Amino acid sequence: MRERIPVVVQGQRRRPPAIRVLWAGAELAVTFGVLVLLLVVHQLYWTNRQAQAGARDQVARLEQQWDAWRAPSAGPPPGTTTPKPKPKPKPKPEPERDGAPVNQKFRSASVDAPPPRPRRDDAYAVLRIPRLGLTVPVAEGTGRAAVLNKGYAGHYAHTAQPGEQGNFALAGHRNTHGEPFRHLDRLRPGDTVEVVTAAVRYMYAVDRILPRTAPSDGTVTAPVPYSSAHPAYRYAEPRAYLTLTTCTPEYSSAYRLVVWGRLTDAAPR
Repeated sequence: MRERIPVVVQGQRRRPPAIRVLWAGAELAVTFGVLVLLLVVHQLYWTNRQAQAGARDQVARLEQQWDAWRAPSAGPPPGTTTPKPKPKPKPKPEPERDGAPVNQKFRSASVDAPPPRPRRDDAYAVLRIPRLGLTVPVAEGTGRAAVLNKGYAGHYAHTAQPGEQGNFALAGHRNTHGEPFRHLDRLRPGDTVEVVTAAVRYMYAVDRILPRTAPSDGTVTAPVPYSSAHPAYRYAEPRAYLTLTTCTPEYSSAYRLVVWGRLTDAAPR
């Protein structure tokens, strides 16, 4: 008889329960970290890239539409209810106010026609801030999905339109989704802000900057703007104002940064 040699098969040593729990926890932590990293990349890079490209395309479309609208026999500019303006005779000199003729300080009253009345969520103007190298569309309303997340500046619907007496107030993201107002804190008194519509180019000059206020400080967009939280920041007379608002500090929505300006000039586009 042949002698049989026993074969011993060793089974895999099982990890203790505590080790298995730690190993599973480590795997979950790595997976969670990867997901968070992907989310951060999406928010800080991809949404900016998409929104900025879309905003540039929208500015180009607006300018093309305006050029077509100004051609003979064209209809009203897209997204508005204002008819195409007709040439008006040169206005007579008006009484002086604050040391200068009214129609010299605010020529918008005599330029073509009143600003167009846009439909909600429609882009209808272009905002340019030379100091920031910023050019973005302005859309009616401040809805996140329809306006702000597209990288646009959103017009507070209850405020005045460009060039009108009152307060033309805008909001924009400071971070993510195009972040058009990311460097709003770099503006200084005297800086130029340009708002272009289908017919008129309005020029504003930065006047005051409120570095931080509460989100509930809604009077910053009042017709004659002021801060209910910071009484030193207040205007007293009706004029054509501009207000720019965004979140502050960066990567936070705890407070609001506010920039105010005054209309200095308006001319046909």
